[in-house]
Amino acid sequence: MPKEFTVTPWKVEGEVDYNRLIKDFGTESVDEKLLQRIKKHTGELHYMLKRKIFFSHRDFSWLLDEYEKGNKFYLYTGRGPSGNTHLGHLVPWIFTKWLQDKFDAELWFQLTDDEKFMFSEKLELSETNRLAYENALDVIALGFRKGKTKIFADTDYAKTLYRQAIRVAKRLTVSTTKAVFGLTDSDSVGKHFFTSVQSVPAFLPSVLAGRNIPCLIPHAIDQDSHFRVTRDIVHKLGYYKPAAIHCVFLPPLTGPGGKMSASVAETAVYTTDAPEDVAKKIRKYAFSGGRDTIEEHRKKGGNPDIDVSYQWLRFFEEDDKKLEKIYHDYKGGKLLSGELKEILIEKLAKFLRKHQENREKARKELDKFVIKD
Repeated sequence: MPKEFTVTPWKVEGEVDYNRLIKDFGTESVDEKLLQRIKKHTGELHYMLKRKIFFSHRDFSWLLDEYEKGNKFYLYTGRGPSGNTHLGHLVPWIFTKWLQDKFDAELWFQLTDDEKFMFSEKLELSETNRLAYENALDVIALGFRKGKTKIFADTDYAKTLYRQAIRVAKRLTVSTTKAVFGLTDSDSVGKHFFTSVQSVPAFLPSVLAGRNIPCLIPHAIDQDSHFRVTRDIVHKLGYYKPAAIHCVFLPPLTGPGGKMSASVAETAVYTTDAPEDVAKKIRKYAFSGGRDTIEEHRKKGGNPDIDVSYQWLRFFEEDDKKLEKIYHDYKGGKLLSGELKEILIEKLAKFLRKHQENREKARKELDKFVIKD
């Protein structure tokens, strides 16, 4: 009997079966044929593609058909600003940055301060708006290009967004929001309406250009339901359905199932964490695939497939050969769990030092990326 798990835009629980999600959500797997088509244009494959971190898609083949005809696409992704950015949030953004560079693509990055206000019992709008611009620093810190990257908070770009959102809202029924998102009659009108706003960047550049421009949305698979609705409605408005490519979740420190949560501090590493705090979290909380004793571990080896330190290295260690050696050394008992944790600590310390430096520099660059109306 298959294990039960939950994947919605607001909750991920249990050990996710990604193959089952492809079937349940009606997406396509990122297969070898598609990878070779991508490689034809990029010259190399991003390590997240080779490792199946990006595993599922909608209409990526069509997108490449259009690209090969000279109809360049733009990128759209985003963040719901409910707290500080953690490493799990960075995963699709790191890949999006690679896509921007390889395809010379414009990026529209949406910060849904309105969504987090409407869906939270605790957060005030002033706080979600403040967090939006704090989160924007993490986007800029990854190296997205000036002039090719437009970052906006919904409430500060509302004049432009609203005119298009009501076109979507006119075609979005309450029965759809109930069926797709599990909303009920007791949920606020704002919750039922919100997908109308999240849909807009999937066709707004086409509106502004006066012609259809293909759109690609890289995102974690839990957001797919929003864009299933988006695809159905924007097609009726006369625009291309946005293509999408989906990534798996960075697991929480405390176990191999589910995804990291920004609201549970011990499961997450934030981009603002000090190196010593990161080290403490990993040493204390990182779920181990090692044996009970050193002697047993040396004899039987560990299990990298459930060890969170190794799983995190799959997301952040770019060197394939180095990662492969770590895998075999751990599985063969040569590398101990504590030693594996220290490898991750060193890797994240180096990554975060650079990221935090760039994040501070980004404070002076915000106005070169942010658009408002």
